[in-house]
Amino acid sequence: MAREAKVLATSHDRPASLDNPRSPRSAKKNNFELYAWLFMRFSGLALIVLVFGHLIIMLMVDNGVHRIDWAFVAGRWSSPFWQFWDLTMLWLAQLHGGNGLRTVIADYSRKDSTRFWLNTLLALSMILIMGLGTYVIFTFDPTFVPGK
Repeated sequence: MAREAKVLATSHDRPASLDNPRSPRSAKKNNFELYAWLFMRFSGLALIVLVFGHLIIMLMVDNGVHRIDWAFVAGRWSSPFWQFWDLTMLWLAQLHGGNGLRTVIADYSRKDSTRFWLNTLLALSMILIMGLGTYVIFTFDPTFVPGK
């Protein structure tokens, strides 16, 4: 004779979690962490292309590092293509690294106030570095000769 499973007929027969969930369903879900995770993957792939392209051009093409001087940088940054390349590399590297550091801060800071101040310091330093880097790339004067 086989035993049949008990049928959960009343609400008190069911687990409490089914009747009264601890967290109600929210109408709108915040997907920031999903987008941050996706950004890390795509920006990482883009950075691989940008950084290895940069290294190949700077270290292996022509005379390598021996040709890098003021005139080389001036010639390179007089082209909008190389300005865009270097600006994209700067911004992606800053945002990628900042997002990674934000995750480390979230994982290892114990107090909310510590987390707040570390994230504030991180955001301010990222804004400063990206702002200065962007300023240098766009205001670089290739006609200026140092020492004259």
